Amino acid sequence: MTIGQHFSQHIAELNQRTREICQRENLSGLVIHSGQLKYQFLDDMAYPFKVNPNFKGWLPLIDNPNCWVVTDGCTKPTLIYYRPVDFWHKVSDVPETYWTNEFDIKLLTKADQVDTLLPSNIAHWAYLGDEVSFAEQLGFSHINPSRVENYLHFQRSFKTEYELDCLREANRLAVNGHLAAKQAFLSGGSEFDIQLEYLKAVGQGENDVPYNNIIALNENAAILHYMILEHQKPAEHRSFLIDAGATCGGYASDITRTYSAEQNRFASLIAAMDKLQHEIIAEMKVGKSYVDLHLLTHQKVAQVLLDSELATGNPELLIDSGITRAFFPHGLGHMLGLQVHDVAGFSSDEQGTHVASPAEHPFLRCTRTLDVGQVLTIEPGLYIIDTLLSELDVKSRQQVNWKVVDELRPFGGIRIEDNVIVHADRIENMTRDFGLA
Repeated sequence: MTIGQHFSQHIAELNQRTREICQRENLSGLVIHSGQLKYQFLDDMAYPFKVNPNFKGWLPLIDNPNCWVVTDGCTKPTLIYYRPVDFWHKVSDVPETYWTNEFDIKLLTKADQVDTLLPSNIAHWAYLGDEVSFAEQLGFSHINPSRVENYLHFQRSFKTEYELDCLREANRLAVNGHLAAKQAFLSGGSEFDIQLEYLKAVGQGENDVPYNNIIALNENAAILHYMILEHQKPAEHRSFLIDAGATCGGYASDITRTYSAEQNRFASLIAAMDKLQHEIIAEMKVGKSYVDLHLLTHQKVAQVLLDSELATGNPELLIDSGITRAFFPHGLGHMLGLQVHDVAGFSSDEQGTHVASPAEHPFLRCTRTLDVGQVLTIEPGLYIIDTLLSELDVKSRQQVNWKVVDELRPFGGIRIEDNVIVHADRIENMTRDFGLA
């Protein structure tokens, strides 16, 4: 895969979007700020720099603050590239790569003097970024206008070929890490050991991967956002859940797998959840409601609970009583792209019309209708979470097989997550295509 072969078409698409929204809003253009360093309180050390997603959507410049993209959608966009005179730190060379020919590059040596390189009629341009006070000082009167943001976020749901190339590569890298992490688990490593093996295989540091990896052994796998990374090896390796991704050009992958150290009831439950996940992806197609997919997942989780003897009754009763939500409390997945939980998951149109999750499923992160070019995660789960099980009413508790719950509690829980692309005639599973079973 050659990253960059579709970059010119990507810029052409972004220019078209810029023209469209600037004409609608009577703006001269967009000025998109990469961001500024944030410093620790009472210290001169900065936090790791996290670039504005709107900025990195234009180019894969993710590690340089104080840069700007200036675009009117008609002429060649300008990149104001921050390159200070600095003997304390390594100063990056002026870029020369696949994307540089698409920009007029102007060098900025002092961040607070960017006004000399910005358009003169700045009040007619829209600022997109998080440094609102600085934007006001520069004279912007249109700062993160909601109609502009809603339009751009909705359009960002439909990935260009360049973006899909980046997302595929992010999946390929993450799959390498997942395979290494699985081997580290089977070899008896600690959570910290597994993390190191993952990062080594991916070739990215903790500040480069798109989110803090979840590396959970045994009962820790029941903690949905577990991020402790114990250095001490447990006395027994029973189970392992890894939720970890990688980045390419600022685009994220987000993949989860669960493993059992032995063939037992928990291993059979993993196989059942893996089969369930395949079945949900098989239901995906253009025009399908993501909410309906989530509700279908609960029907299938209910059947898994019955088949594994975790509960008694029938699927409808397990759903209506809240039992499936106690075992599967989060949403089926989310939009994926420049951000792990990408924007516009609840937007039904370019105006940002909000479509809320069903009241009984408040943690669902996407209510969209599937369409060509969308990239989403599919991540059903099943966990032994005592706080949620304890909230069931007396009648519902009688349907839970507490003996099996006690048997499975030391294993924590299960999540299986793939990253998929919606095409007109098929669903592309990037994660499986790169060899992660």
